[in-house]
Amino acid sequence: MGYETLVVERRGPVGWLIFDRPRSGNAMDGVMFAELERAWTELDADDGVRVIVNTGNGPAFQTGLDMVQLARDPEALREQSRRTAKAELRFTAWHLGVAKPVIAAVNGTCAGGGLQFLDPHVSVGQVSAYETIGLLRKMPAEAVMRMALVGRHERMPAERAYELGMVSKIVDPPERLREEAQALGEKFARNSPAAMAATKRALWEAMEHGLTEACRLGGRQLMSMWGHPDQEEGPLAFAEKRDPVWQPMGRS
Repeated sequence: MGYETLVVERRGPVGWLIFDRPRSGNAMDGVMFAELERAWTELDADDGVRVIVNTGNGPAFQTGLDMVQLARDPEALREQSRRTAKAELRFTAWHLGVAKPVIAAVNGTCAGGGLQFLDPHVSVGQVSAYETIGLLRKMPAEAVMRMALVGRHERMPAERAYELGMVSKIVDPPERLREEAQALGEKFARNSPAAMAATKRALWEAMEHGLTEACRLGGRQLMSMWGHPDQEEGPLAFAEKRDPVWQPMGRS
C-alpha cells in the first residue's frame, strides 16, 4: 500500500521515511498525519530495518501544519485538535513509541511540528508549547525562550543549533546529507537491536524523571537484557573476531 505524502524506502538495514510535499514545504495535511502514523509503525515492525532516517524532499525538511489544506478538511482539523487537547498526537516516532534508533537528516527549513530551527507560533497568534517544552530537555533554556518568543522574525542557523546541542553534526557539502545519514544508520545497524531498543527506552525515561528514579528505571532496562541471546552472542563474536549475528527485535 503506497503513500501520497511520504516516500518510504529500505536501503539495506536502514529504513527511510521521507516527507514528500515539497511544494508545500513538506507541511502536514490530514493525509500526511494519517500516513505518518502508518509509516512509522510499518518501519518499526520490519525486522529487516534496524534504524530509521527521517528527511524531506525539496528545500524544506518540515514546516509544521498546512493550515490552508486543513481548513479545507475540517474533519482532519477537528481530529488533530482533539488529539492535541488530550496530548494524544500520533505523528512522530516519540508519539508512537518507535523502538528503533531514528536519525533526523534535516535537509532545509525546519519549523513547527516539534521539528524546528524556527518557531513561528507566536507570530501567527498561536502558543508554542509541545515543541519548546521538548527542546528544554536538550538545550539551554535561554536559547529555547528566545526561539519561542522571537517567532518567525529570526532563524537559528545550523552552526548555532550545533553549538547548542540541537544537532550532532553539520554535513558539508549539504549534497552529502543522505549519504552521511545512510552511513551513520549502517553503524547503528551493526549493534544488537534489542540492546539499542532497551537503551533508547532508558534514555527517554531519564528525560521524564529525576536522577534517582531515572537510574532505577535504567536498571530495569539493563536487566531486561539478562538472558537474551544477544548477551551471549556479543562477547562470543568479539572473541572469535567475527561480526555478531543478532536476534531480530522482539525475539529470543
